[in-house]
Amino acid sequence: MNIIINKKIIFLIAMFSFSINQDLDDLEFGNENTLDIMTWNIEWFPKNGQVTMDYVGQIIEALEMDIMAIQEVDNINSFNQMIDDLPMYEGYLESSWFAGLAYIYNTETIEINDIYEIYTTSPYWSPFPRSPMVIDFNFMGSQYFLINNHFKCCGDGIMNLNDSGDEETRRYIASNLLKDYIDDNLPNSRVIVLGDLNDILTDDYDNNVFQTIMEDPANYTFTDMEIAEGSSSNWSYPNWPSHIDHIFITNELFDIFGNDVSICETIRIDDYMNGGFWEYDQNISDHRPVALKLGFDTMVTGDFSDDGVLDILDIVILVSLILNDQYNQIGDFNLDGDLDIQDLVIMVNLILS
Repeated sequence: MNIIINKKIIFLIAMFSFSINQDLDDLEFGNENTLDIMTWNIEWFPKNGQVTMDYVGQIIEALEMDIMAIQEVDNINSFNQMIDDLPMYEGYLESSWFAGLAYIYNTETIEINDIYEIYTTSPYWSPFPRSPMVIDFNFMGSQYFLINNHFKCCGDGIMNLNDSGDEETRRYIASNLLKDYIDDNLPNSRVIVLGDLNDILTDDYDNNVFQTIMEDPANYTFTDMEIAEGSSSNWSYPNWPSHIDHIFITNELFDIFGNDVSICETIRIDDYMNGGFWEYDQNISDHRPVALKLGFDTMVTGDFSDDGVLDILDIVILVSLILNDQYNQIGDFNLDGDLDIQDLVIMVNLILS
């Protein structure tokens, strides 16, 4: 009996020691071989002034994300000051209107093509109190589109389509408009939609604001569905509790998301703070971030066209990159950090063999 009790005591001591020894520097998520993306409602940043700025900067450096979609930036100067202290990152935001949307991205892994807002005119202000922000970027030579959102909050859980001011109806219309935009403008692109969408995925059909997206599983999927259907301990908004921060992708990314190394998870930053969620909520945010890791373990070296084979099209793309002195890891056959004639010779030999 004493042996059993002693083992329990040792276990509890070990668990307690683990919890108090963890800190924000122990957070981890991203790595150099995956595309790592995160959505984070940062609640009227900076919620507690310099304390918040210091915490958030430390978290960003520890997580090593490629791109972060941020909601609720309230102070532009504080945001820019924090970014200035992060040498590997740059930030972008339009304004702090209604607590603005922003992006933070790793300049060593992300090449920005364009950043712009959609649905900006007055007919769309009801479904989109904050205009969705699109970032068009390249990662490892492939193009992606990320759409950052912060939907209207609140409501009673009942969607009344006869009331244009109903909160659920406004979110329903916003979801449909996002789908329309992608279907019409980015039909064959790798698109990731994310943000604080302020509603749950598990409502019954009649009250589910995402029903139109869910009715098209051949083209769209919510990467965080398992979180939504799982334990409330992993939900993004513990104060309710509910899971209202989401990431959905288009079918061009289904195979990549299906890789063993790909994952979507809520990052429980509060586990790494001595005061737990109370301290996190007081000093950082009432939302936990939700992150998506896309792994490329099935990538064929040199397969720029992403069709699973090496052919003349890949040769043309590699030649163009070499002539324009551009680097793309996909074509670096000899792993020397450069694209040159040696890589071209290796590719040709592989195709002819």
